[in-house]
Amino acid sequence: MDMPDTPAELRAEVRAWLEANWDPDAGLVDWRNKLADSGWGMPVWPSDWHGRDLPQALAPVVDEEFARIDAVGVAKTGIRLLAGATLLEQGSDAQKEKYLRRILTGEDVWCQLFSEPGSGSDLAGATTRADFDGDKWVVNGQKVWTTSAHHADYGLLLARTDWDVPKHQGLSYFVIDMRQPGVEARPLRQMNGHASFNQVFFTDALVPPENQVSKIGNGWQVALTTLMHERRGISGSRALPRTDVPPGRIYAEEREEVLTALEPYKWYPQRAGRVDLVEDRVKSLDEDVDPAVRQEVAKLLIMSRTAEWTSMRARAAQEQGRPQGPEGSLGKLAASNVARQASHVHTLLAGTNAMLTGADGPLDGLIAEILVSVPATSIAGGTDEIQRNIIAERVLGMPKEPRMDTGPFRDVKRN
Repeated sequence: MDMPDTPAELRAEVRAWLEANWDPDAGLVDWRNKLADSGWGMPVWPSDWHGRDLPQALAPVVDEEFARIDAVGVAKTGIRLLAGATLLEQGSDAQKEKYLRRILTGEDVWCQLFSEPGSGSDLAGATTRADFDGDKWVVNGQKVWTTSAHHADYGLLLARTDWDVPKHQGLSYFVIDMRQPGVEARPLRQMNGHASFNQVFFTDALVPPENQVSKIGNGWQVALTTLMHERRGISGSRALPRTDVPPGRIYAEEREEVLTALEPYKWYPQRAGRVDLVEDRVKSLDEDVDPAVRQEVAKLLIMSRTAEWTSMRARAAQEQGRPQGPEGSLGKLAASNVARQASHVHTLLAGTNAMLTGADGPLDGLIAEILVSVPATSIAGGTDEIQRNIIAERVLGMPKEPRMDTGPFRDVKRN
């Protein structure tokens, strides 16, 4: 596909296409199919797969033109684009043909089936098994902390296919149909009152060979692709449902989609610590004259701003076309530190009242929700300890920790 020579030429091309095609009264899926055909929905994707081969550095130009007329883009809620990025790098042409368009149109919902009760931080210790039987894979086991599993169409599944090799070598990666018999999702109630996650049980669930992503035994490398994309984007904010919905069928349909997709994530701002609330609360409580409080607030704001810069560096690397790397772990660890400091500041401001929930608590219990949600930041997406190991080994060049689980996986002790 021919590239515009300058950002100005690109802007003119996008603007002309939108003026000729944008219709707020169109159906959401019909419009997104048009975006997939044109490549303007995900212009940085390959032109063979619903993109325009655009360098990441020029993507903001396209975004600005869509925002200028309030045009709706492709589906980006949930882990759809995480699935898309993984399949673009590791999937077969047949898998890209089958799944990528419906990822962009939002017709399919996806979930990520990695963590297990006995293998969270030690993801390579997964024991959910996939055994080849005749002409298909048969899956048995359990996954946990799976967002959106209760209404997902497909899942990204990491399963063990070989027990006689070291654990990292015995894993394979599959796309699994979540609507089939033998797949059961059970909601998990959290201590903050939400039920965002699910346990997923597999009992003789089936996966056809064509749903195997990459070669058998290469599941760990495919999973790393998924995780690096996840960590690079983990500090990004999730879109909120619009309160000022313009007239038009497409906006109404998009709002319904976003409300459904974001329901599991509505507590995520609290998980991040709600730094945005701190300055106003300090002033409203007249605590801005207390030097001890001022120091802690200043520390939080400095940490938050430097975390933003770390995230900006990651985005700049992406715009330069650099592959996903360990910088995502720096951002992930920074987010944990910011969340903990924010929780500390909220507690400092509210005192013992921070423990009160509901209408009795500060901000109708929002502060209490922050305090019980923040610990999740240090766990989800890879614990702080895992991020420190990645940074130590891949950024600082330090030697790896000694391992005691290098033999055949069936001989490794596990709980």
